[in-house]
Amino acid sequence: MAKIGIFVGTVYGNALLVAEEAQPELEALGHEVKVFEDGTLEDWQKYSQDVVLVITSTTGQGDLPDNIRALFASLQDQYQPTLRYGVIALGDSSYDNFCGGGKHFDALLQEQGAQRVGSLLEVDAIENPEPEEVTTPWVKQWAAQL
Repeated sequence: MAKIGIFVGTVYGNALLVAEEAQPELEALGHEVKVFEDGTLEDWQKYSQDVVLVITSTTGQGDLPDNIRALFASLQDQYQPTLRYGVIALGDSSYDNFCGGGKHFDALLQEQGAQRVGSLLEVDAIENPEPEEVTTPWVKQWAAQL
């Protein structure tokens, strides 16, 4: 089974709630899981040979929340060909740059040679005010691909 670091970008707590819902689902499948609300580059690098799941909301004009922005910046010059990852992007489709935070993270990891497992999940707050109703089934499917 996999060692998974869940890195959370959140403003109002929805992304953290999704992470806290995903953790026991993944653990029940036999994975070793840790959630990082204020993850650092050092935390991230512990998973460079393993798996990360980025769960982030979007702020402003498609930006990342403050609590994950420093990690994103510190990853800019990394090459990560052995990393496997997934992204859950939370957003609101009434705004331009819908799910921009998650899309930015996904694009960065793709540029760095990381291997995305499954597809990026975009969750629209307008259609899904309870995001875990969409994310929990996705997490189970994603975990089956690890």
